[in-house]
Amino acid sequence: MAPSKKPRLRLRDVALCRLLSVVFVTVCGVLLLIFLLASNTTSIETLDDIDNVDAYHHDLKLEKWHELPQQNELSLRLEKLNGLPPRNLDLYPTLAKGHIVVVLYVHNRPQYLKVVVESLSRVVGIGETLLIVSHDGYFEEMNKIIDGIRFCQVKQIYAPYSPHLFSDRFPGVSTNDCKDKDDAEEKHCEGNPDQYGNHRSPKIVSLKHHWWWMMNTVWDGLRETKDHSGHVLFIEEDHFIFPNAYRNLQVLTSLKPNKCPDCYAANLAPSDVNSRGEGWAVLIAERMGNVGYSFNRTVWRKIHNKATEFCFFDDYNWDITMWATVYPSFGSPVYTLRGPRTSAIHFGKCGLHQGQGENKACIDHGMVNINVEEPDTVSNIELNWDVHTYKNQPGYKAGFKGWGGWGDNRDRHLCLSFANMYHSTGTASPFFIFIVMLGIFSRTPIWQWWSTEKGVASRGIEPIKLLFERSKICSAESWHNCEGIVPFNLFCRSLRICIEEKMFPSHMIDKVNTGSQPEWSGIQ
Repeated sequence: MAPSKKPRLRLRDVALCRLLSVVFVTVCGVLLLIFLLASNTTSIETLDDIDNVDAYHHDLKLEKWHELPQQNELSLRLEKLNGLPPRNLDLYPTLAKGHIVVVLYVHNRPQYLKVVVESLSRVVGIGETLLIVSHDGYFEEMNKIIDGIRFCQVKQIYAPYSPHLFSDRFPGVSTNDCKDKDDAEEKHCEGNPDQYGNHRSPKIVSLKHHWWWMMNTVWDGLRETKDHSGHVLFIEEDHFIFPNAYRNLQVLTSLKPNKCPDCYAANLAPSDVNSRGEGWAVLIAERMGNVGYSFNRTVWRKIHNKATEFCFFDDYNWDITMWATVYPSFGSPVYTLRGPRTSAIHFGKCGLHQGQGENKACIDHGMVNINVEEPDTVSNIELNWDVHTYKNQPGYKAGFKGWGGWGDNRDRHLCLSFANMYHSTGTASPFFIFIVMLGIFSRTPIWQWWSTEKGVASRGIEPIKLLFERSKICSAESWHNCEGIVPFNLFCRSLRICIEEKMFPSHMIDKVNTGSQPEWSGIQ
């Protein structure tokens, strides 16, 4: 009797495997179609309060769908310009190994920009790296100044959703916007007031929008920098850079892991913008400043994880937002490492939205009087110096409620959408599920295939690994705890039976035959 039962069992298994094959192909086709349709829309996501850098993509959870604002012709044209390669490749065809990318973010102060560009032209080593200039809007005079740069590779990018580009709708000024302290119900206008009762001012909120868009674009969006693992230096159009700045920064970033492992960044200047430094023979660890600051991708991931905190804090200043809510949420003091003598200075008399035009007296006689001494022309940081740490420095800290100007929900949602521009839509993405299913039949481990073919090792793969890990602890007896993992678990178990019984082509069972462990073998 026993021999007669075995063929019937075999036929049943063959039928099951054929059914699974049909189901697999159908499901993959549907999921691929959903993914292709979804790729034409833009969503925003909230990020959970997770400090672990390794959980960078695990904490993305889909909250609701939002589209970025509809672009006008100028916005679309500028966005296309962002994809152009750097200029001056004929003069500087290659970048030095271990170079530190320099990002200069500008608004509309051409007199200031001329001074900064002139100072950059004298920086030792500037020709070894890439200079990215991020524009908040499009201003012809600012553009001409950047066009004249010949001392390094230079790439210009333009914030395509800058309020300065939209004259009749959000994120610019809309005809139905509430103004000042208008009562929205009484005036039948649109907008949410800040904590002080004031409605949004597009010119003011553009500062925070530009900084956040720039950060997301530089770290995760640009072909030239999205895989850059080293430090990136950020400077503004009113920062005078000394000739030794780049060489000093190279020394600081190399010393930081050993001299100050708890330091998140390296700065060119003291956090006190009025200070030129102590002049001591030591390195300085202090609170992070906003003049000539640099950090790496690990720190960016921690910052990006705090997108919700950043986007919902009621202050239009990006730096105060970081000091008052983002840095404190890291759970430990956020120190930066710098030299005892400044390599950058904040200058000028004009505010952010002044200084337009040649006739504005923002710089006395169109010049700045900054004394560059001999020690400022060469690297002046010694490798054997100890570190002096400033603790409990004054300044904005946790508990500060913010200066307001950032209460409109439209600004907050736009800010969150910038955080999501270059990332997946979460662990439940149809694309990831499709890739997981594809990996079951693949000879190559799925994370190895992704990093090899896409050149983005580890980017977006954590959700897939998490899916497999969670499936290990799920069982048929605990369906309610598995959040949809059990069906996937059982499906993979059935596929495994089919493969081990050699009911699929031989290339699908190579790993089983050779004794190596297939990527899904932990699923029980």
